[in-house]
Amino acid sequence: MESFISRSTSIVSKMSFLAVGIVFLISSSSFTSTEAYDALDPEGNITMKWDVMSWTPDGYVAVVTMFNFQKYRHIPSPGWTLGWKWAKKEVIWSMVGAQTTEQGDCSKYKGNLPHCCKKDPTVVDLLPGTPYNQQIANCCKGGVLNSWVQDPGTAASSFQISVGAAGTTNKTVRVPRNFTLMGPGPGYTCGPAKIVRPTQFVTPDTRRTTQAMMTWNITCTYSQFLAQRTPTCCVSLSSFYNETIVGCPTCACGCQNNKTGSGACLDPDTPHLASVISPPTKKGTILPPLVQCTRHLCPIRVHWHVKQNYKEYWRVKITITNFNYRLNYSQWNMVAQHPNLDNITQIFSFNYKSLSPYAGLNDTAMLWGMKFYNDFLSEAGPLGNVQSEILFRKDQSTFTFEKGWAFPRRIYFNGDNCVMPPPDAYPFLPNGGFRTEFSVFFSAVLLPVLLVFFFFSA
Repeated sequence: MESFISRSTSIVSKMSFLAVGIVFLISSSSFTSTEAYDALDPEGNITMKWDVMSWTPDGYVAVVTMFNFQKYRHIPSPGWTLGWKWAKKEVIWSMVGAQTTEQGDCSKYKGNLPHCCKKDPTVVDLLPGTPYNQQIANCCKGGVLNSWVQDPGTAASSFQISVGAAGTTNKTVRVPRNFTLMGPGPGYTCGPAKIVRPTQFVTPDTRRTTQAMMTWNITCTYSQFLAQRTPTCCVSLSSFYNETIVGCPTCACGCQNNKTGSGACLDPDTPHLASVISPPTKKGTILPPLVQCTRHLCPIRVHWHVKQNYKEYWRVKITITNFNYRLNYSQWNMVAQHPNLDNITQIFSFNYKSLSPYAGLNDTAMLWGMKFYNDFLSEAGPLGNVQSEILFRKDQSTFTFEKGWAFPRRIYFNGDNCVMPPPDAYPFLPNGGFRTEFSVFFSAVLLPVLLVFFFFSA
């Protein structure tokens, strides 16, 4: 009996060990992140502030301001689209600095018609060049919002709205609900409007302060998983000490000719390439994205090349390549995470800003192009890339070329996390001793070994 119990205990113990091993193997090769929370910008958000500036006979006039408090994620062209649902039967009499996309059914009104009678209006920014009598401060940029770090002066957008059939006091006004924000595609989730202390305004001579009649805020946060279920960029690696060039992982952003349609691509050797990229279409038609056929099918590739080694310094070259034939990136940015980013000696042809998401941790940097020089990343083709080099000062207590230390831990492009190669594929030092070779293939070999060990020792 004791022998049986001992044998059963041994079997249970080995089964537990086997279960842990299987879980570890599965987790090492198949777990993915939804990126609903950004560890590098934990407090990043877009905040909208509604300031009721005055009352009208049947409603109010408000100034709506959208602040992009995200460190490195911006809203590119064609810009933001804002929507909400009225709490009662409000209408929009007029707007300055923005417009609704539809007027809706205003047939019950005679004489002056409202700007919009829809229960759920959709608002877009006006374009640059709008007549001055239709503008307000911080408007008319085509909906483009820069990130807070890259250019705080253009990280806000405003418009004025005159609302009718609404309350005319703080107690009778009902805040809108069900806010939505497209930037320009999906990805943002907005919370409910919250009434806060009225905003105060200081006159230009700083001698007088006024305040809004009423103020409410709406906060919207971003999720890469909600924005696009497939990644939008990938990372490749190389070094001076190894001839191997580690490309982006195969199918990092999609696979060619798959059933989902995400594998649509164009071979650069296609005859009459220009006519395929820009076929004749009706005015206003928006063509779908079209990327160059590659192993990874990513619109953007970031290449990190460890270029040179000096006694007290080392140098890296970064190349960002656009593989999208129908999309350029203006005011792009890139975020890199590496332990030596706390000691940059010089950076060439890019702007640089250190990001410190947590106190005492300075391993993250934001890079972006210089204005009128390389802040515009052209479509796929000979001009579809930007480059820079970074000179790091060595910290002798931590610096090494072993075990992939010289390569980044994470790369973001325009706020989206890029797909990195697996660690076991990184370029390694020749004759550098033991090289870890833990891969999916190794997992497949190890699992049968565990099974054999279990049954023969049971």
